Amino acid sequence: MNTPLLLPNRFKTFGWCILIPATLAGIYLISINFQTTWITTTVFSFFGDDEIIKASGPAGNHNFTFITVDITNSLVGFLFIIGGLMVGFSKEKSEDEFIANLRLSSLLWSVWVNYVLLLIAFLFIWNFDFLNVMVYNMFTILIIFIIRFNFILYKNSKMATDEK
Repeated sequence: MNTPLLLPNRFKTFGWCILIPATLAGIYLISINFQTTWITTTVFSFFGDDEIIKASGPAGNHNFTFITVDITNSLVGFLFIIGGLMVGFSKEKSEDEFIANLRLSSLLWSVWVNYVLLLIAFLFIWNFDFLNVMVYNMFTILIIFIIRFNFILYKNSKMATDEK
């Protein structure tokens, strides 16, 4: 079966090795309200405003310039997305039409669930709390897809072994 947009199967192991620590670090960062100063460095900023990001240095806009910020949250989010994409979009050992159909249905299912949750958030969450929801929303499609795809795959493998 030709699946040109999927990564080779070996990327799944690397993905789990990145995704699990990034998930644990993300949960820890959530529990301390993202208040860290672990990795502070100078980075290039396309857009920045001290009112929002509290960048160090002189007050005002920091557009298209270098600023000094803590990059811990960005690094954990970056690693989570890279690991999640490797886990979610790597080929299975036996990639057949059932797997392709399961992958598609899981992706559709995760998009639907994600947007239902987002609609609920639009109705019931306000102000800066909504900004937090939007940050989490970046990750929910990937999380729901990985959970559903692997759960159905596991359930199917259990049914296949029970029939033998």
